[in-house]
Amino acid sequence: ERRKTMLFEVAILEAAKKKDGKERLAMKPTYVIAKDSQSAAISAVMDNKDLKVDKQRMLVLVRPFA
Repeated sequence: ERRKTMLFEVAILEAAKKKDGKERLAMKPTYVIAKDSQSAAISAVMDNKDLKVDKQRMLVLVRPFA
């Protein structure tokens, strides 16, 4: 049986250290093919070896591309 896959757009932000600070775009939006949004997020993080971001402040934004 073949699994249904979808196209997702994924970006990664690093939250500000201080309340008045600014978020930083750690990874510009990229397209990922995956079976669900969680798989797309994991794939984007794991495939980006050069990603330098504090994992405690990392925000992974996933949007289905319809």
